[in-house]
Amino acid sequence: MDLILCHTTADFDALGAAVGVARLLPGAKIVLTGGSHPAVRDFLALHRDEYPLIERRAVHPEQIRSLVVVDTQKRDRLGKAAEWLNLPQLEAIRVYDHHVDVATDIPATQIQIAPVGAATTLVVEELQQHNISVNSIEATVMALGIHVDTGSLTFAQATARDAIALSWLMNQGANLRVIRDYIDPGLSPELQELLTTALADLQTEVISGYNIAWVLLETTGYVMGLSSLASQLMEITESDALILAAQHIDDERLTIIGRSRIPGTNLNEVFQEFGGGGHSQAASISLRSVDVKQTLTAILNKLKKQTPQPPIARDLMSSPVRTIRPETTIGEAQRILLRYGHSGLCVADSDGQLVGIVSRRDLDIALHHGFSHAPVKGYMKTNLKTILPTTTLPEIESLMVTYDIGRLPVLDNSELVGIVTRTDVLREIHQEETSREQTARDSILPNYRQGAYQLLRDRLAPQLWELLIKAATHASQRGWHLYLVGGAVRDLLLTYFRHDKYGSDKSTFNHNSSLLTDIDLVVDGPVANNGIGAGVQLAQELQQIYPNVRLEVHGAFQTAALLWHKDPVFDSLWVDIATARTEFYPYPAANPEVEASSIRQDLYRRDFTINALAIRLTSPRAGELLDFFGGFLDLQAKQIRVLHANSFIEDPTRIYRAVRFAVRLDFTIEPETESYIRYCIASGIYNRVQGDTPALSTRLKGELKYILEAPYWKRALKLLSDLGALKCIHPTLEPDRELWRQLRLLERCLQQKLDWQQNLHHWLLRLEAIVAHISPEYRAQVATNLQLPDDSIKRLASLSEAQTKIEELLLSYQQPSQVVQLLRRYDTPTLILIAIRTNRRVRRLIWQYFNSWRLIEPPLNGNDLKALGYKPGPLYRIILDELLAATLDGKINHSTNSEELRKWAIAFVKNRYPQQKIS
Repeated sequence: MDLILCHTTADFDALGAAVGVARLLPGAKIVLTGGSHPAVRDFLALHRDEYPLIERRAVHPEQIRSLVVVDTQKRDRLGKAAEWLNLPQLEAIRVYDHHVDVATDIPATQIQIAPVGAATTLVVEELQQHNISVNSIEATVMALGIHVDTGSLTFAQATARDAIALSWLMNQGANLRVIRDYIDPGLSPELQELLTTALADLQTEVISGYNIAWVLLETTGYVMGLSSLASQLMEITESDALILAAQHIDDERLTIIGRSRIPGTNLNEVFQEFGGGGHSQAASISLRSVDVKQTLTAILNKLKKQTPQPPIARDLMSSPVRTIRPETTIGEAQRILLRYGHSGLCVADSDGQLVGIVSRRDLDIALHHGFSHAPVKGYMKTNLKTILPTTTLPEIESLMVTYDIGRLPVLDNSELVGIVTRTDVLREIHQEETSREQTARDSILPNYRQGAYQLLRDRLAPQLWELLIKAATHASQRGWHLYLVGGAVRDLLLTYFRHDKYGSDKSTFNHNSSLLTDIDLVVDGPVANNGIGAGVQLAQELQQIYPNVRLEVHGAFQTAALLWHKDPVFDSLWVDIATARTEFYPYPAANPEVEASSIRQDLYRRDFTINALAIRLTSPRAGELLDFFGGFLDLQAKQIRVLHANSFIEDPTRIYRAVRFAVRLDFTIEPETESYIRYCIASGIYNRVQGDTPALSTRLKGELKYILEAPYWKRALKLLSDLGALKCIHPTLEPDRELWRQLRLLERCLQQKLDWQQNLHHWLLRLEAIVAHISPEYRAQVATNLQLPDDSIKRLASLSEAQTKIEELLLSYQQPSQVVQLLRRYDTPTLILIAIRTNRRVRRLIWQYFNSWRLIEPPLNGNDLKALGYKPGPLYRIILDELLAATLDGKINHSTNSEELRKWAIAFVKNRYPQQKIS
């Protein structure tokens, strides 16, 4: 076990550095050795589950392998955890600190100390050196560490290295709103007096769950730093928006400053109407000789009108909720947590009534004390805080922070209908922040979360748009949410980037039904008592509206498909409608087990961020782009990024999908994703399960078919080769120069427009050529594992023997007829495979056979022989073969006159077979 130790009363720098070290040491755990600052405590009340934190009492000292100490060099600042520094089995002790004038008393094996403003800066620099990225929540706490210890780069100890580290963290997605929430700038004495007055006179109103505050101050003249006062006042009062007005008595001037962190509001628009301006979250105006109260009221009213309805629990919650009984053992509950990746479980009685919640921390402590067989009812929390489906996001966030609650059950008439976790809240907060930052940073798709609806309507043919509206209407009537998901959303956004970004005429793309021929819809709704999912129910209702459509239902996965074939309205359209579901892989590369779940979990089960986008089609918030994993930014960055580290282990065929998307879209594979790919291949997981998991083989064959029949197959194969991924086909497969030479020869052959070529599957022949590059003893088994057709398996099994025989005989033959007689025993694919693998002389004979000799026919046929009086039978074949041989070898004189040629042939036959003629 690797542990990261923060000093007692941990501050943000200690926590930020520890989180960064956890990325440097995968699997390491963070221990807060003794309490934390109040701000850190409040921060962890909401974010605790996002970091690998464990309790000191849950540590088994004998299992500790190494220690990392951050933001201190003194033993006495580690509390009781200092005892671990003397453990005899320790392999390493590492220290990160920025206090250069302190003498260390820690027996460190490696020390990283430098005169920078924050210890976190040192860790960030090492992350950059190793090209290790961090997620938004990790970047946020590290940025907080630097901000707090450097006074946002204003303290004397702040350095350029701190600024560079902060810049990198911002690029990694550090959430500026959260950082602002936990930074406390100081005020001048004059501003402190005004702060006291403002707190006494402040007025507030709750609009749609958001606290909007305003205050009017009187000053004798202009006061510097009113913007800082507004920010401080907003933080102290925990307001979501603030309008601060200062009336200067001596010159009748009015200064108004606005601050807002309410999603969807734009203070710049509000203040511009009065001659001021700024940006969406901060704006100001200075006026003279105006009605102060009237102006302040007008600005407030405009802000209130902008305030949107905040997300409510129904929009955030995961449903259905996975529950356990009070009698479930601690060990079984822990297994369920690991299986589904939860951080806690609801406990319900036999009537389905909620009676408690047990968290991962509760289970860890019970297991630590050896109570794996004890029932969870002895460890669950029964004094529960619950919420309603209509509880707003600000109210939910407040409950979690106030009571340090990681999950809130959602009850509707005492029935457990969902659960909202810290992760759900954080995703929503960070997504809103990303939306605002993206809008400010890039105008490609302004307000992209809401603009997706207009984009969808513009890009779809009217009949497709009408279909989606009808589907959304029926879903809404049942209280379900409906989403357009996956590739359709990706391709719509890509169309916008690739055309509108460069000034193309939008009308060129409007109402173009070719943009979407396959539509994937997901219904976030319950499974009925009869086991029929919401997706299937919706598909059945749509079939009643469109009687010409064919309905296919796949009950095991709760999916349905609506298929039109050469329809006058929809042409050949395929619409998949699925119930939102999650997947669990019981073992690596297995066929996943599927269960009904929420839209978030449905998107999380997908392969890459760019395929985990969805557009909400139902109200409220219709047209919202759901982007929980940064897919929108990855589309702009033109990169393929996997959703989680184990994705390729769970399904190695995703390696081929990553390459296919990268080449087809002209994207790059994000560096960390590439490292996951290489790790998966190096682990040999595919070789261990190959042949034992038919579903995996089916998926791999499908990916190979997609790649090898595409025009970009050469580039894709080259990228697979560079990644070492062709070893997934067989560990001995080496894409050397000889294989590339054979594939080039194969393409030359396939590019020839010959009639005999029409029945060949080019992708399959390319795959056979690749498999044939493996040693002969493995070819048939590899072809069997890939579930290739029977004739392909037989061909690859006998290819080596056939090649040896053909090479030996062809080199000894002198006449074309001998070549034809030999080669016509083999099918075309076999001869092509041998030709690209053999020497030049043999290959030329095979090519001549294909292009010339194969096309030559004898001058007579069976009807001619019958007319000459020969009795039908085996003799016909002998005579015709001899005629063909004579023709090929030039024994029959060729004439431009076909009649002359027939005479020569008849004479040849009569001379060769005079006794066989029937008189």
